[in-house]
Amino acid sequence: MNETILSGLMIYPVKSLAGIELNQSEVDRFGLRHDRRWMVVNAAGKFLSQRELPRMALIRQTLTADGLTLSTDGKPDLQLPLTPRETNRIEVEVWHDHCHAIPCGSKADNWLSEVLGQHCRLVFFPHGEERPVDPEYADSQDRTAFSDGFPLLLISEASLEDLNARLERKLPMSRFRPNLIVRGCNAYAEDNWHRIRIGELDCRVVKPCSRCTITTVDPETGQRGPEPLKTLATYRRQGNKVFFGQNLLHNGPGFLEAGMRVEILDKTDG
Repeated sequence: MNETILSGLMIYPVKSLAGIELNQSEVDRFGLRHDRRWMVVNAAGKFLSQRELPRMALIRQTLTADGLTLSTDGKPDLQLPLTPRETNRIEVEVWHDHCHAIPCGSKADNWLSEVLGQHCRLVFFPHGEERPVDPEYADSQDRTAFSDGFPLLLISEASLEDLNARLERKLPMSRFRPNLIVRGCNAYAEDNWHRIRIGELDCRVVKPCSRCTITTVDPETGQRGPEPLKTLATYRRQGNKVFFGQNLLHNGPGFLEAGMRVEILDKTDG
């Protein structure tokens, strides 16, 4: 039997912008360090994503020890500190959750408004803010920042290979915006996992990830198409939802690096 390993890590510091591939990452109470700690909101404080603004896929992110840089064709880069200066916090909305965030200032707001073609603001999730995870799946101590609902998303390379074998045009893993990519298991093996350990980090596999129209946005062009949802619906549909990948919760801080062994501690046989 092949050994399952962690083959890649990805973060999305500003929710719904292009991802950053990493070789290693610290894991804090919210998930991979810096992941989805920033978010673009409208005038009412409600989050914006590629669902409404597929052009968000064209904004690239670069992370350094000094800060976060946003870039896109035709505009000077936007430089952001890793922790914005504390100002009056505002209430923001992520799906049905309400929490408080630090505004990142008019320079960031104007840059994003020009790029995205509508008025918007950039906000930061404060270090001490509390956003619990859905108690139907989580323990009382579980937290996330601006993710859709869970701090970690895992997909196996074999699952993507199986999907790509069914498509006319192969799609990259970036379409599915995972945090953790694993190699060495069978396609959809992750569907049957309940508890795993990567290095010294224990994780609970709590819920399959239902996929939305963001997966249909080409990250190179910002244009939508019918795939992969059209094909996934033929064999990964349950009720009115299509599933691909698994949401994870982690049992404390830690460190992850590509190449680490993934131990399957508890699973359903089959």
